[in-house]
Amino acid sequence: MLFLILSIVCSVTVGVLFKWFRNHAAFNSKAIIATNYAIALLLCYFCFPPQFDTLLEQAPWPLYLALGLLLPSVFLLLSESIRYMGIVKTDAAQRLSLFIPLLASWLLFGEQFSTLKVMAFGIGFPALLLILSKPTANSNSNWGYPAMVLLGFGVIDILFKQIALQTQLPFTTSLLVIFALALVIMSGVVGYEIFIQHQKNASINALWGIAVGVFNFGNIYFYLKAHQAFSENPSTVFAGMNMGVIVLGSLIGVLVFKEKLSKKNYLGIFLALLTIVLLTYAQLQA
Repeated sequence: MLFLILSIVCSVTVGVLFKWFRNHAAFNSKAIIATNYAIALLLCYFCFPPQFDTLLEQAPWPLYLALGLLLPSVFLLLSESIRYMGIVKTDAAQRLSLFIPLLASWLLFGEQFSTLKVMAFGIGFPALLLILSKPTANSNSNWGYPAMVLLGFGVIDILFKQIALQTQLPFTTSLLVIFALALVIMSGVVGYEIFIQHQKNASINALWGIAVGVFNFGNIYFYLKAHQAFSENPSTVFAGMNMGVIVLGSLIGVLVFKEKLSKKNYLGIFLALLTIVLLTYAQLQA
């Protein structure tokens, strides 16, 4: 259980860091995300020694390239969503992205849905609308960002599931390659800003990027360790991660950052938790 708790804390901390960094005039999300991938790449290399011998011959490069592009893109959207909509709604939208792979398994892979899963979908979609509803007085809100976060993480989940099926390569070796591709893309973006647009980039962004990279990797590392510890009951990890992030993110958003939520938002968060409970129970019954 300790690994699961640490994964939840690391996941929420990434959002807290972005929320906190926003208050600094030198904040540059692109530079922070680029450094984050450099740190995640190094930690992945030393914690999970890669197996390069079969990489060139059997690697699913189209999946690698898609994830290498999507991961930094969705990370940028995550940063903007936290800026405009706050931690509470962003974390909830990210966790409700589980609908995307579930829909894909039904529509694309022919999986049969139980009554519980249908009920979960019936509750989940109204939950999403309630979570993303905003007070009319808040002109800075932009529900499009958490909606894109939901869609992006859902597609990423599908692609990672496809990579997990590639048994000829360890998952962690694939993760190393994906981090490397994401780093190349973000380095190109930051390089364009510095050398073409002549934008100044404060060194403080590198320090912030190191912090984000450590917690981002910690989230993945402890999540994998939790799955190893609960290998006989992976749904425990799935449910605990999703509910834990929503609850902890909500508490920090409201208590620490004084994010204002309406009664509709609170109802949506409650329904989101109920949705995850139903989906998990449905998986246990399958």
